[in-house]
Amino acid sequence: MTVNFKALAQLQGMHLLNEPIDISTDFKDFKNTYYLADSLANFDPVTATGKIVYKRYMYKTPLAFNNMMGALTAVPANEFPSTEYEIAPTLPFSIQFVSARTVRIRALSGPQFKPEQESLMLVNGKAPVDTKSWKYSPVKGGYQYTSAYGSVTILTKPWHVEFRDATGKLLTKTIHDKDNAGVDFTPVMPFSYVRRASDYSRSMNAVFSLSPGEKIFGCGESFTGLDKRGQKVVLWADDANGVQNETMYKPIPFFMSNRGYGMFMHTSTPITCDFGKYFGGVNSLMIGDDELDLFVFLGEPKDILDEYTNLTGKASMPPLWSFGFWMSRITYLSEKDGRDIAAKLRENRIPADVIHYDTGWFSTDWRVDYKFAPDRFTDPAKLMSDLKKDGFHVSLWQLPYFTPKNIYFNDLVKNDLVVKDGKGNLPYEDAVLDFSNPATVTWYQDKIAGLLKLGVGAIKVDFGEAAPNNGLYHSGRTGFYEHNLYPLRYNKTVADITKKVTGDNIIWARSAWAGSQRYPLHWGGDAANTNTAMAAELRGGLSFGLSGFSFWSHDIGGFVRKSPENLYARWAAFGMLTSHSRAHGAPPKEPWAYSPEFLNTFRLTDEMRYKLMPYIYAQAKDCTERGLPMVRALFVEYPRDPGAWLTDDEYLFGSDMLVAPLFEEVKEREVYLPTGNWIDYQTGKTYKSGWHTIAAGSVQAVILVREGAVIPHIKLAQSTLQMDWSNIQLVGYTTKGQKGSGLICLPSDNVLHRINTSGSSIVNDPYAGKVKWQIKSYQNK
Repeated sequence: MTVNFKALAQLQGMHLLNEPIDISTDFKDFKNTYYLADSLANFDPVTATGKIVYKRYMYKTPLAFNNMMGALTAVPANEFPSTEYEIAPTLPFSIQFVSARTVRIRALSGPQFKPEQESLMLVNGKAPVDTKSWKYSPVKGGYQYTSAYGSVTILTKPWHVEFRDATGKLLTKTIHDKDNAGVDFTPVMPFSYVRRASDYSRSMNAVFSLSPGEKIFGCGESFTGLDKRGQKVVLWADDANGVQNETMYKPIPFFMSNRGYGMFMHTSTPITCDFGKYFGGVNSLMIGDDELDLFVFLGEPKDILDEYTNLTGKASMPPLWSFGFWMSRITYLSEKDGRDIAAKLRENRIPADVIHYDTGWFSTDWRVDYKFAPDRFTDPAKLMSDLKKDGFHVSLWQLPYFTPKNIYFNDLVKNDLVVKDGKGNLPYEDAVLDFSNPATVTWYQDKIAGLLKLGVGAIKVDFGEAAPNNGLYHSGRTGFYEHNLYPLRYNKTVADITKKVTGDNIIWARSAWAGSQRYPLHWGGDAANTNTAMAAELRGGLSFGLSGFSFWSHDIGGFVRKSPENLYARWAAFGMLTSHSRAHGAPPKEPWAYSPEFLNTFRLTDEMRYKLMPYIYAQAKDCTERGLPMVRALFVEYPRDPGAWLTDDEYLFGSDMLVAPLFEEVKEREVYLPTGNWIDYQTGKTYKSGWHTIAAGSVQAVILVREGAVIPHIKLAQSTLQMDWSNIQLVGYTTKGQKGSGLICLPSDNVLHRINTSGSSIVNDPYAGKVKWQIKSYQNK
């Protein structure tokens, strides 16, 4: 069966269903009232709590030689009776110290009548408190707290919060209205909140300074320019329908700056970040919530990622088999398909560990009923068992939306297991599972558990970006608060039951929010089969990794149409050198369906991955312990190298290998190499840091290894099940008698070790002879 379809991308600004909510328009509306943070009314340095005085403003229209502008102007109160409401509200503000590198800022725009609840985004539901690392001292005009890594200063009037590093360098500070002196012709909104005239709801605007040369990274799987400086980024989960749009399947309310700080906006409401797009020196974090809860991290990129993932969670280690190759297409339809694909993979010597069934394993394509079509699957349990014996796991597609013809539709609606609208009806024609309802989670996990008990290895957690923003949820909140949280609830629900039934912490998900990194893994959505889509996919993966996610994959060769052969070969090299590797999309995707030359290239590329499995597994383990990404921007490892901050078309695969994919039909490309010497993995040629034109090898990418690294290899096997981990080859990328160092982690114990070599000898053997080491130089590997 061949599935033909068009890729339909949603155009933004057309006011269509589920269009991302950009709240920045609320901050330039003449009808609304704006409250600008002015001064501290009081502050207790012992508890680090106080109150901010906010002054009331609205936009007015000065005219100058036929040019009309909007200017903020102080205004009197407009409420009646005037005795009951404040003209200049005095509202709570606090500083909380989470660790020696992490500070929490909280500010309210009005009274909060809901009780404090545990947060799904935070480990154990709440942030820790550090009472020892920060020391208070008074300063002229305010208060200062200092740790080993920097300081936080709160100034009384005009009110500011300033962050500095350990040397005293200003990293960033809040913007006050007085800071805009000299830019009177450009209205710049300072730290403030808005009160909407339409419904009297409020949203915060946390406004901070940007410095010359400052760069911003993160915000989730963003496919636009890697450096967000000068961009406006809307954080609202969206079915982006591709990887070259400004919207995101996986927005994450976190970013980091090259000046040495990061910020996490702890909310699930829509957020619009203006990173100096409107005004070059100002970073406006327009947060839909009526309270600000902002975590600020101090340090270099590795420090910031470690701190952020300490707070929101680090990825658990996925099972070994998941690091093998996943073979998929749209779609395998039967037991026979699965057995045939497994046989063809082994016949053609294409190492693989997973066969994925997409939308067609039920009786009606796309209509989820959690049952294998009985006319096409005679014995699903035996299929799983037989495939496992040959080293294959099965992955299954599903989604959380139910069409009216679905057998479960009526019961789900009747039992209030789905999202409702303000009338108690359905917001859409489809029923959307309400994962904020424990009863829904129980019902759904029971269905998923039945599949896992049959022997299914992983569930594809597809979609999840269309939770209705106007829906009413069991949590008591609307979609304004639940929409972005939906992917996290969805990821958690499937991951938890998978872990419970199989013992493996593994899903294959498209949508995400802050905290979803705890539930690996995620893939990059529906890429077009083009060079520009391939390049955008890498930018998205780098950005995602800079947002706290260790594991990420993408559809090798692109998703929408049949992959052009040359593109597929180049993309395979990129895909086999990411944390997880899956070929998926419009048929054919199987490498034997292309030319013999392509088949040989694909096999060679896949074999490289399987031989590198000890390196991949050890690097993955390291990532889970430190919150690092497997697909890593150069500056994470080389923060003092200015060129590393400018590179978005190559990456580090783990700590020791550098990959520069071929994004065009060429044999060589320009590559930037950070500090140190680098050795070509395919040719053995050595390069110094800086720019070089380097040819790709038989594997169609430029692949280099950091000089001094030891890269562990294993004998080629057709699946991870068949690998012999008692025999490991250590390849030293060292010269002139240099000592080498690398990481090793055996799946049998999942303990990470550093292993050192000197010449042909191992300096320390963490396994005391249980592993037979073969130590070789890259010059004779």
